[in-house]
Amino acid sequence: MTGLPNILHITERSLWEEARARGSYEMSTRGRTLQEEGFIHCSTRDQLPRVAAFLYGSYDGPDELVVLVVDPARVGAPVKWEVPEPGAEEFPHIYGPIPVAAVVDVEPWTQP
Repeated sequence: MTGLPNILHITERSLWEEARARGSYEMSTRGRTLQEEGFIHCSTRDQLPRVAAFLYGSYDGPDELVVLVVDPARVGAPVKWEVPEPGAEEFPHIYGPIPVAAVVDVEPWTQP
């Protein structure tokens, strides 16, 4: 037990399946890669509904959405809690790819 809380990342199932085949996940957010953004956007469980609504509120893609449950102690890259703008809440950002072994669970996401 690391004591660090798990962090979450919402994505499309096909992107996760591609990552599993490669051994690491490298999408930052909807439509943007780690290389384009510089880090992978994540959230806490409490933040997830707002993040999902913002990114996928009108999602009608062919894939179901899934939530990757990530153990930050297994990532092997810096995990920083940062605010997107002054006065906003902190969000976890992963500054590198997420190894498949760092994903401890994959949960289906359904719009509330």
